[in-house]
Amino acid sequence: MEIKLIDNKGDNTLENLLSDKITSHSKINIQTAAFSIFAFNALQKEIKRSKKLRVILTKSFFEKEETGFLKRYEIAQDLEDINGNKYEIKLRNQMNTAFIARETAKLIEDKVKVHQLAYGHSALDELLIENSHDIDGNVVIPAMFKFTSDGIGLTKSNNLTPMTAIIGEPNHLAGLKADFDEVWNDSSKSKEVTQKVLEKVKTIYQENSPEWIYFVSLYHIFHDKLSELDEQDIAPDGSGFKDSVIWNKLYQFQKDGVMGLIRKLEKYNGAILADSVGLGKTFSALAVIKYFELQRKRVLVLAPKRLRDNWTLYNTPDIRNVLYDDFFNYTVLNHTDLSRYYGMSGEIKLDTFMLSDFDLVVIDESHNFRNNDTSVNRETKSRYQRLMEDIIQAGRKTKVLMLSATPINNRMADLKNQIGFMTEGKTDALSKYGIADIDTELKLAQTAFNRWMELDEEERTTQHFLDGVNPGYFKLLDMLTIARSRKHIEKYYDKNAIGDFPERLTPITIKSDIDLANGFPNLQKVYDDIGGLNMSMYQPMQYVKLDKKRYYEELYDTKVKDGKSSFKQADREQALAKLIRANLLKRLESSIYSFGLTLDRMVDGINGILEQIEKHKSGNVELSSITDFDDEDLENAFDEQAVGTKTKILFGDMDHIKWKQALEEDLLVLRSLQVVSHHVTPELDAKLQDLEDILKTKYEHPLNDNNKKVIIFTAFADTANYLYFNLAQRVKEKYGLNSALVTGGSSKNQTTLKGVNVNDMDDILTNFSPLSKGRAQINPGAVDEIDLLIATDTISEGQNLQDADFLINYDIHWNPVRVIQRFGRIDRIGSQNKQIQLVNFWPNVDLDAYLNLEQRVKGRMVLLDTAATGEDNLLSTEAKREMNDLKYRKKQLEQLQSEVIDLEDVSGAISITDMTFNDFKADLQNALKDHEKQLNEAPLGMYAIADSQIFPEAEPGVLLTLKQRDEGLGKENSILPYIVIYMKMDGNVKINYMYAKQVLDFFKKLSIGNKAVNQELVDAFYAETNGGSDMSKYSELLSKAIEAIKGKQEEVGIASMFSPGGTSVQMELLDDLDDVELVSFLIIR
Repeated sequence: MEIKLIDNKGDNTLENLLSDKITSHSKINIQTAAFSIFAFNALQKEIKRSKKLRVILTKSFFEKEETGFLKRYEIAQDLEDINGNKYEIKLRNQMNTAFIARETAKLIEDKVKVHQLAYGHSALDELLIENSHDIDGNVVIPAMFKFTSDGIGLTKSNNLTPMTAIIGEPNHLAGLKADFDEVWNDSSKSKEVTQKVLEKVKTIYQENSPEWIYFVSLYHIFHDKLSELDEQDIAPDGSGFKDSVIWNKLYQFQKDGVMGLIRKLEKYNGAILADSVGLGKTFSALAVIKYFELQRKRVLVLAPKRLRDNWTLYNTPDIRNVLYDDFFNYTVLNHTDLSRYYGMSGEIKLDTFMLSDFDLVVIDESHNFRNNDTSVNRETKSRYQRLMEDIIQAGRKTKVLMLSATPINNRMADLKNQIGFMTEGKTDALSKYGIADIDTELKLAQTAFNRWMELDEEERTTQHFLDGVNPGYFKLLDMLTIARSRKHIEKYYDKNAIGDFPERLTPITIKSDIDLANGFPNLQKVYDDIGGLNMSMYQPMQYVKLDKKRYYEELYDTKVKDGKSSFKQADREQALAKLIRANLLKRLESSIYSFGLTLDRMVDGINGILEQIEKHKSGNVELSSITDFDDEDLENAFDEQAVGTKTKILFGDMDHIKWKQALEEDLLVLRSLQVVSHHVTPELDAKLQDLEDILKTKYEHPLNDNNKKVIIFTAFADTANYLYFNLAQRVKEKYGLNSALVTGGSSKNQTTLKGVNVNDMDDILTNFSPLSKGRAQINPGAVDEIDLLIATDTISEGQNLQDADFLINYDIHWNPVRVIQRFGRIDRIGSQNKQIQLVNFWPNVDLDAYLNLEQRVKGRMVLLDTAATGEDNLLSTEAKREMNDLKYRKKQLEQLQSEVIDLEDVSGAISITDMTFNDFKADLQNALKDHEKQLNEAPLGMYAIADSQIFPEAEPGVLLTLKQRDEGLGKENSILPYIVIYMKMDGNVKINYMYAKQVLDFFKKLSIGNKAVNQELVDAFYAETNGGSDMSKYSELLSKAIEAIKGKQEEVGIASMFSPGGTSVQMELLDDLDDVELVSFLIIR
């Protein structure tokens, strides 16, 4: 008898001992907690020559009790798998695992039987070799390491104590073998699992489709998001959530979004729902509210005043309330209530209301809180500060859900301020999730955006921006937002379940003249006249006597950046003058009537000042200030008041001569325009005539059945009033149809339909869109409807008016986003209409002339944004950027003329949907629904073969999905510790790992829908690699990939010059293979 200690170091390995002791007379019995194909492969000669091998598995390989997706993932990763453990990663990274598995399967079928210990039983690991011909061939290892490559000494391990081998001692062997046989033969103690093991081995070597490898890769890359994708985990059966009315009203894509939002709210304290226009954000938010209310949480909804009724409907006993049985109990306040400290908001008394008493705040149209306006000299808190300090930071821990189709408006600060609500302003709040400092990431993103804006138009592509932006920005958006576009929904969800979106017909473009009698001057001349105005009435600071100027600067200049710089009143007035000049042009574009009214106001204003100068009266001249108004009120304020109220300058301090001269110059131009404008009566108004023709065609040839419903949008209440006055009666008499006017301003709403409460905008809209607004529940007897709705942008957001199929923009808003928002009223999911039509009225000038004018008049409206934030570049007008912007706007406007576009397709806008991994997570979510068990059991290191021909931009190579093992490997790429990289066959990188989204885009395009194995490609691959046994070409590509990730630049082949056969190079490369773990690879041929 010999006792031998085996420490698996040098030649003293279990592999060598077995190689020495196993003969054709050996019967091998192993009890082990784990075994791997690599151990089988290393000992295949020995096993082949033995009589038989019996294995009892002491730990379950096959059953996982857990049901949660994430927990099951974690357990699967911790298990020592037949596919190898962490010490066998280097072997797996040689990429010939499939070949080894195939050989192992043959070996098991031939020589091996496997049992698994029954539940509740335990046994120690041991190895027994019985040799009937040679007593020295009997071996007992009572506390064997596992039957894995590290356990037999093929690779390194962390085992510190050696194994004891008892050699040539038959009695001890006989006793242990009797125990082994008893367990083997008693079906209550062990059961046969050979077939199961073979099935598991088969998963390693079977040929896989590209789509399956793509899903397996996503399963690993986004495993930390599995809990967001696991409905059972978020809302288990019996919680009541899935029995709610609201949950059962949602489409599947909304349900998926809601689950993601709830998870984000629970994990990060906040979320932004940035789904595109018309995808039902209100109902999604209501489902989130229901989830929290079921947990007895208090919820506050903040909505724009005009959308208040959208929310109050569902928490009141109202017959239109289709969610009545859910008993919603949230509180609703208007955005503007945050600027008030007294008075009533609905039933709520504001002076005693406890703002700090809420667990969840839902902010509808949250982009209205983009500006954290601290630079203006305020006596009270801004709305932003009130929301942050009095609601979120005070009292209870408050979660924040924001709803907006446009959370970013070209400034990353927009996003920063909204994220600030979730983090209570703490910039390191997400550090444990890999975002060390939110401000830093957003500043880097802003820099990238600014650089991108400088590019020539043809280079300014979304892809270019994605290439240049910091990965942390990606990570941040992906963490906090759910943003799906219409394209996304159409691509990932069953059309039968959702129904189709209506088909968008090509927009009709109309360029109207102004005056049928041709008495109105050429538009270009009018533009020049307006462009040349001094705007002296609005810029009194320009005409203050020099010796008095300093006094007024001290009085009115606003200190910003903690007093380090100031925003001058003169600059502010200049900005205001530009705004008013732009406003004048917009009104001319809108209607000659609206233009005439503004001219009247301006002429009256100048005459008033001139009269005062003439009388040499002393007193105050009061003028508007650009900072008096919040973003959303600004335009209305300019519409409704000409000369304003804030900047007071004593008359005696003015340079009367200079001011009077400038005022008279303006008066001359304005009067001549006033005269020609008033000559264009409604009968001579060419644009009004074109509108009537469009309506006539629509009424005589409806698009969908007999649908005669039309919405006309205009930016100005004056134009809306003018259209209603000139159309309503005519439409009633000629076509028997009712009209309505909704302006939301100081002018009253109107309608020709009797019995409608014009003070209640909702009553008007319900009678215009009775199906979408549920009129039958409120007024089942009602028959007559409103068919023509004339409105301002007061209803361009948040309203569902999809009974209509025809929308006319009587003026084109200078912001394309607003045009899309308008069309979103009828372009909605679940519409009854098969087709919808958009009609756009444009000024009748050449697009280039129009753009030059718009640019000159706007004088880069950036001024407005910066005025509020006190940033440095207050008056930056860089020539190249100006030119690029012009080309860019031209592209946008041409796009609007030729197609109906989605928000995310606005040329030159970066959409939030481009900035997240939502598409990939949607693919994973769909795969999890049917294949979670298979994904959980899929081995690492699998591959598939795809055809480069199916995607023109692809080229032969390999797309690697890796997991970082060394934290210093690779920079942030927004999916760490995972790395995806696309290598070409020549060893060069096609797409670097830093561009994770781009690599995944390629992966997706080469894989999705490719559910079958391409046998022709597989045969060619086998021929090239000797049946998969020689994978050196591919493992070398993996080494090159690791080099690229590490940033190694040295020539790989240099070492081979000093050693015959190049062995040192190969060893160096293989050493590197330890740095990553191969998750999967897609071979592209």
